[in-house]
Amino acid sequence: MKYPITENIIGGKPILSNGDLLDVVCPLDGEVISQVHLSGRAAVDEAVKTANNAFEAWSGITLKERVQVFFKYKQLLEENMAELSALIHEENGKTIGEAKAEVEKAVEITEFACSLPQIAAGEIQEVSRGVECRSDRVPLGVVASISPFNFPAMVPNWTIPNAIALGNTMILKPSEQVPLSANRIAELLHDAGLPDGVFNIVHGGQEAVEAICDHPGIEAVTFVGSTKVAKIVYQRGTSNLKRVLALGGAKNHLIVLPDAHPEMAASNIAASMTGCAGQRCMAASAMVAVGESDHIVEKICAAAKTIIPGENLGSVISQAAKERIESYITAAEEQGAKVLVDGRGAAVNGKGFYVGPTVIDNVKPDMKIASEEVFGPVLAIMRTDTVDEAIAIENGSDYGNAASVFTQSGKMARYVMDKASAGMVGVNIGVPVPREPFSFGGWNESKFGSGDITGKSSIDFWTKLKKTTIKWNPESRVNWMS
Repeated sequence: MKYPITENIIGGKPILSNGDLLDVVCPLDGEVISQVHLSGRAAVDEAVKTANNAFEAWSGITLKERVQVFFKYKQLLEENMAELSALIHEENGKTIGEAKAEVEKAVEITEFACSLPQIAAGEIQEVSRGVECRSDRVPLGVVASISPFNFPAMVPNWTIPNAIALGNTMILKPSEQVPLSANRIAELLHDAGLPDGVFNIVHGGQEAVEAICDHPGIEAVTFVGSTKVAKIVYQRGTSNLKRVLALGGAKNHLIVLPDAHPEMAASNIAASMTGCAGQRCMAASAMVAVGESDHIVEKICAAAKTIIPGENLGSVISQAAKERIESYITAAEEQGAKVLVDGRGAAVNGKGFYVGPTVIDNVKPDMKIASEEVFGPVLAIMRTDTVDEAIAIENGSDYGNAASVFTQSGKMARYVMDKASAGMVGVNIGVPVPREPFSFGGWNESKFGSGDITGKSSIDFWTKLKKTTIKWNPESRVNWMS
């Protein structure tokens, strides 16, 4: 193995669990690069005790002092970007460029956390002569974050900087398929000056997730993953009286009008469907072509054919994922859809888990590939005569993460923006991810819980408000405030 066994990080020290060992497989070539113990309730309990012991001292210093750690952490992310990108490339399979972009997003999120003293400041007002009211944001205590395989560095950093800078102590449960980046993040946080016990990592699978949802010492939980599991985490966590924000899957619709700029639309859509091998909740997976759009479909196919597995297209996470994605393509073809670009059977030097770019036309809305999350580099194209029919298809989806419209008409763009049932909407953008301080989060079956996971919206999730009324002036005339 290239790397030693991946250990839990509790109290700033590597702690070997006694759980079953799971191979960490590099999806680029199928080789085992590490192993990780699948921890359970005992490890979660130890991490909670450690985080709780660290909470009083960490929350007792000012927000301005706490963010100094993240100024240094941002610098370390930048200095170690090449190393982190290579690690993500190995354990996840995405291209080096995509891995670097992931770390760059982590840097941006950390920059936002550094601005929290200005953004999350309390308020004070003289509400009556001699009487003041003030509000202060108070950390919750021990919190937890459960992250997925598709963004080993970015998604953990959706929560780490904001939650910890705001005074909480944290437990991260990364995907057991990609544990290496998480431990490197813990090392960088330690090097940045974060006190031991403030950030802890517990590796594991279902048992660790259930222990986090059940533990009475954990005040809040975030989750990112499939909708099926997001629902379970939300229900189980809230039933144990926790704050829970659980982000699920997606089926993002791109509505393409005939007047769309052909080259811009094609390049954006091809990049959206294949970026990170389609393994992202913001990927374009369903396109609705309105009216005569063959000229744009042709350019999308041409652009897709320039995206080559092993060159500018990474692998999917596992052999099981490859087989599942290809089964969706085959089923659509058997149901009458037309495969214009076929990515089945892809390999790089006979190794790895690859699916090539795939474009499927004449997909009907009742086909599985039109409604279910494929999570691969596959675009399903449906056809309609009118924009309203296209919007009806988008609105009919159970999900609501993202939607985009491609057009050169401001009027039509506004119409779709207003009608789309999605938390993130784009115009001539294939991946409409907001930049900080705007927050990330979908609607409908793509999100369970209130607020969003990043940006200003996350401040409310990670804190509670303490309201104080103060009177020092006994000479002040008596009124209802007295």
